[in-house]
Amino acid sequence: MMKKIYANGTDEKNFLKEVEKRNGEKDKKVSEIVGEIIETVKNGGDKAVKDYTIKFDGKLPEYYEVPRDVINDALSEANPDFVNALLNAQENITDFHQRQTEQGFINPLANGVILGQRVRGLDRVGLYVPGGTAAYPSSVLMNAIPAKIAGVKEIIMVTPPQKDGTPNKDILIAAATCGVDRVFMAGGAQAIAALAYGTEEIPKVDKIVGPGNIFVATAKKMLFGIVDIDMVAGPSEILIVADETADPKYLAADLMSQAEHDVLASAILITTSDEIADKTIDEIERQKKSLSRKDIISKSIDNYGAVIVAKSVLDAIDIANSLAPEHLEMQVENPMEYLGRIDNAGSIFLGKYAPEPLGDYFAGPNHVLPTSGTARFFSPLSVYSFTKRSSFIYYTEQALLDAKNDIVCIAEREGLTAHANAIRVRFE
Repeated sequence: MMKKIYANGTDEKNFLKEVEKRNGEKDKKVSEIVGEIIETVKNGGDKAVKDYTIKFDGKLPEYYEVPRDVINDALSEANPDFVNALLNAQENITDFHQRQTEQGFINPLANGVILGQRVRGLDRVGLYVPGGTAAYPSSVLMNAIPAKIAGVKEIIMVTPPQKDGTPNKDILIAAATCGVDRVFMAGGAQAIAALAYGTEEIPKVDKIVGPGNIFVATAKKMLFGIVDIDMVAGPSEILIVADETADPKYLAADLMSQAEHDVLASAILITTSDEIADKTIDEIERQKKSLSRKDIISKSIDNYGAVIVAKSVLDAIDIANSLAPEHLEMQVENPMEYLGRIDNAGSIFLGKYAPEPLGDYFAGPNHVLPTSGTARFFSPLSVYSFTKRSSFIYYTEQALLDAKNDIVCIAEREGLTAHANAIRVRFE
């Protein structure tokens, strides 16, 4: 059952420390296993990827690269309501992310110097999509759409085969609707390694995005530097700030919407009302009985869930800022009033009619969000995530002469005489 804690400066901090520890609850052997997989794929290419597919999935899939006509057939044969829902979500996601596009700039100065910046999309991006029981077509949209808007030339998707060796059709449908270019049936750390180094068939990419299990996440982390990644994602989390006007039914439902992801997921309510706290705990017990993932919800809530009773909404926000949650709901009267006080959160949901699943699927802002407190310094996935910037400099002879003494002074102060020489030699 969800525990109740009264905020006194100590008890809630002790609980939050326990929540933070969950990110370290990983098998110490995972890195060793993943490191071996990466090295094997680096040296063995597609054969190594396929060998690991047989080892982990039991047999090779129907095909390695999914033919374009199979992707198109999945779309044409799909449930029309599902396709329409994806297209409606895609419209919202596109509209939001188009507003993030950046322009380069050029700054010509009076002395003939020209400075500026170019912005352009990455050449090729790899998208990892889980394909088993945790198959999320919404993640295809959230990753592929901003990449396309950013100007990425090619999106390569990798996804593990289902038990029968076929691809998950919902994932193919999503891929078809948002312009994924190629789809390979490979999963796990071996697929991440293939994207990072390239194989005979899977192209090398510039960046890898998308969710995955601990082996996928570890592979991304280990290969960062060889390739860029979106972020190192931890277990999902939701924090709700609620006052006496909140509805316990909504609070309970929203908390469980994240608790069902994983036994390590964290669901926390901070409320100013003792009555709301008790009613929400009761509602969780009532509602979860009818939910298909009630066992996962129970473990998540028992270990990493709590209702914290705070003295004021501002005190609750202070606690929220210290935790920097992935998802932050503000179910309070006049929620917009508090928006400027929220410094650390991946995505903020304002009011009782903005539940977290609205952001997961439909509203438009990205659902790939920083976890594990990293919202203190990381941002959601966006168009910016798929662009690169180059600065450029043009100087005239006179402009360089005017700067010569300052540059030489700094270079010699740093002991870099060749730097100084590269300036001096032009005026000897």
